[in-house]
Amino acid sequence: MELECYPTENRPPEIVPGRPQRAWMDHFADRHPYRCLPLSMANTSGWEILCPVGFSMTWDGGAHQECIKFQPDHPYPGFSEFVKSHFSRGTVTFHTGYLFRTPPGWSILTMGPPNHIKDGIQPLAGLVETDWLPFPFTMNWLFTRPGTVRFEKGEPFCFIMMIQDKAMDNVQPVIRSMNSNLDLRRQYDVWAEKRSEFNSLIFKRDPEATKEAWQRFYFKGEYPEEVAAEAPSHHVNKRRLKAPKLG
Repeated sequence: MELECYPTENRPPEIVPGRPQRAWMDHFADRHPYRCLPLSMANTSGWEILCPVGFSMTWDGGAHQECIKFQPDHPYPGFSEFVKSHFSRGTVTFHTGYLFRTPPGWSILTMGPPNHIKDGIQPLAGLVETDWLPFPFTMNWLFTRPGTVRFEKGEPFCFIMMIQDKAMDNVQPVIRSMNSNLDLRRQYDVWAEKRSEFNSLIFKRDPEATKEAWQRFYFKGEYPEEVAAEAPSHHVNKRRLKAPKLG
């Protein structure tokens, strides 16, 4: 299966597989947030589109297009088309530089890089039917207050993820008592008991629990021994997607 990326300009931004590192995660003692597998998997389950040049942008709080000013770190060809104030009211529009085409039934969820925190500005998410669309989409961010925000060269301004969204129309959410699924009830109860015991030992500074630091059932894709069930064969705890190639 291919994600086709058609450049719409001579020097399109670079596309790279989603990277696991986040500065705020690095700053924790022992890089503790990386133990949260859902965070790390979200960071790498798509592709990043990177800023070709560093720049600053300032919003004065006004409602008009000219209320946002842009300043690149140095003259850069096409900068005024790469990022601009198009929709007004503190909205910043990035052009990805590509027209994307996905296989039938697949769309692109476009958003800011997962768990990439920027003060003063918020990425807006969009779902695009790229299996037929003959023109490119844009990536938009919204200032959350007047001020100045920077994007560095090589910093992701857009994150794209492929999704089979049409099938979701047929999904019926159902709320059930866990007692109606006895196997799940037993597995949950064992996990809850193990977690409570482990947290209690951590609180008491038990040497073995402190050395272990965290339980790894989900990270390893395992059940507690007491569950006596076969571990899922499809579990993934590391994802590194393919980089684009010339076709």
